[in-house]
Amino acid sequence: MNSPDISVRNLWKVFGAAGEKIPGDPQLSSLSSAELLAASGCVAAVRNLSFDVAKGEVFVVMGLSGSGKSTLVRCLTRLIEPTSGQVMVDGKDVLQAGVGELRELRRRKMSMVFQHFGLLPHRTVLDNVSYGLQIRGAAKNERYGRAREIIELVGLKGYEQHYPDQLSGGMQQRVGLGRALAGDPDTILFDEPFSALDPLIRRDMQAEVIRLHKEMGKTMVFVTHDLSEALKLGDRILIMRNGEMVQCGTGDELVGSPADKYIEDFVSEVPRADVLTLKWIMRPVMDGTPLDAPVLSSGTIIRDAISAVMHSSGPVLVEDEAGRIIGQIDRDSILSVLQPAEAAA
Repeated sequence: MNSPDISVRNLWKVFGAAGEKIPGDPQLSSLSSAELLAASGCVAAVRNLSFDVAKGEVFVVMGLSGSGKSTLVRCLTRLIEPTSGQVMVDGKDVLQAGVGELRELRRRKMSMVFQHFGLLPHRTVLDNVSYGLQIRGAAKNERYGRAREIIELVGLKGYEQHYPDQLSGGMQQRVGLGRALAGDPDTILFDEPFSALDPLIRRDMQAEVIRLHKEMGKTMVFVTHDLSEALKLGDRILIMRNGEMVQCGTGDELVGSPADKYIEDFVSEVPRADVLTLKWIMRPVMDGTPLDAPVLSSGTIIRDAISAVMHSSGPVLVEDEAGRIIGQIDRDSILSVLQPAEAAA
């Protein structure tokens, strides 16, 4: 198994004068947020979090406002200084990195895309995208050549000499994305980058991230408060509440097997047929089921299986990745998952 790109262990961020004492004090660290504030005047924004991010994965961190998700992603590069724990990148603990190592991490290993674009207003698109390379000391021809490649990649060809105030919000965010990509980092961190955009532009930018991920294969950590965005983008999703992890898993795991009532309520409005795969609704193969019946993969999204199942005269077999038959589904299986209005239609 490949080692993860990022490995987080027992990470804490406590704001307050006595914050450094909280993680090591069993009595204080076990208090709820309100109790901790009353007892110590401290706020634990991130509480004892541990997780890995695999190479090439889109790992989404989500939660409601105040859950600690933005604090967490800033702790990964020490834009916010963690209180305790480990953040391992390339076998080195970011929390132990010196000033020079930290600078190199931010310049070469991890780039960040923020909600507020942070573009330099008096620099053109070309100069904004190439800015990180300029800071590294790259020659003008080299950095402009690379920036032009990235500008074309993010759909801004022809806008190289425009200034940020001449661009729409969506185009400005493309510049921010281009700036993050220009230095060819291993990992890109996104902190709610699209939440200020109009819905249609937001959808376009989500599609852009998906396209770029397919083309470039970068590891991405994406922070959002929007569940539909998380389900659309994430290979796995970590849901936070009050600084803690409530559940971490794939979209279908969260919807199909919520860890508690909080997650159940969180995903209650998600159209299950758009997220769950056939493995969640299949039943054992019944005696008498024809072995020449149609076959679908267990990883097929239920919505994508509707036509095949509804047009089949009998059950449809389900196979695993190795081609072994592991179950069957039928019309009742499909109808049980669809919304009542859809099932009646």
